[in-house]
Amino acid sequence: MMKYKGAIVLFLVLFSSSSGNSQSDLPEPVDGLSWTFYNTSCPNLESIVASVVESALNEDITQAAGLLRLHFHDCFVQGCDGSVLLNITQSDSERQAPPNLTLRDRAFQIIDQIKAAVEANCSGIVSCADILTLAARDSIAQAGGQEYPVPLGRRDSTNMASTETVIANLPSPSSNVEELMTSFESKGLNLTDLVALSGGHTIGLGHCSSFDNRLYNTSTGEREQDPSLEQSYADSLYAVCPAVNNTVNTTNLDIRTPDDFDNDYYINVQNNQSLFTSDQTLYGNSTTRSIVDSFASNQTLFFQDFILGMLKMGQIQVLTGNEGEIRSNCSVVNDDQVGLVIRPVVDPQQPPSYSYSHSI
Repeated sequence: MMKYKGAIVLFLVLFSSSSGNSQSDLPEPVDGLSWTFYNTSCPNLESIVASVVESALNEDITQAAGLLRLHFHDCFVQGCDGSVLLNITQSDSERQAPPNLTLRDRAFQIIDQIKAAVEANCSGIVSCADILTLAARDSIAQAGGQEYPVPLGRRDSTNMASTETVIANLPSPSSNVEELMTSFESKGLNLTDLVALSGGHTIGLGHCSSFDNRLYNTSTGEREQDPSLEQSYADSLYAVCPAVNNTVNTTNLDIRTPDDFDNDYYINVQNNQSLFTSDQTLYGNSTTRSIVDSFASNQTLFFQDFILGMLKMGQIQVLTGNEGEIRSNCSVVNDDQVGLVIRPVVDPQQPPSYSYSHSI
């Protein structure tokens, strides 16, 4: 079981020694975000978040994937603004968009639990967008990944995205490598970020409807196997999904260590045992293939580049300063749509050391 104590210092040492990089290689926080944003206004924030996440994942470690996916689906659609958390049931809403219907109910509940705990300690100070960012980071660490610093100061959106916007911005499990490149480049992410963040599929589940295009002709329902699927793996998928359009059955994304955050995902890709088209397609392009190979052989390198990708993704189109609000309840906007503005207290460019100790 890892300790948070000194986690950022440890991260910087490992990051530097593994590749010759240094602290200066961390993505610079965008205007309005700071490494120490809540140090004065809510100094216990990170320990509160870590405690709730630890408790939830001790009960069900698979929820780590749920929290990570929630963060990804938030950031790729109108930025990391907590809009995916808005529980609005009208048909043309972000939460009801088809790609978001399989987001885990328990993940939303964990965020609500964290928010309640934070509000009890420092009311009206911390955004749901920041809580989601921290929860995703802590879930990765508890699943076996590496702890890392995150800049904070995001504010919450007062509006949700439309279904059309969600579909246009979230890459599909059936996306090919060119489509993935276009999607990630539009968010300011490069090819290494694409391959590294895809490694998040080392934990979690996939619904049959997300990969049955590799098993059947989805128009006729006839069996039609993707030739890139390794045969024994394909046989196991047919057993899980005996017919097309099954939206209930699920299977692990990683057949080797499904609940461990490690680099086995890339070994799966090398062996034609990855679940989604969007996973296996990374081995069909010479550039992304070389990155897959490097991560498959070097877990430390994967962790390093995954963290860099997460830090960059976590700053996509963030709301800061007077923008948006600080929601009292993550699932609804405030009645007056006015939130408290919190200013950074020190230099936003200097990642701090952790000032608390907490097991996870």
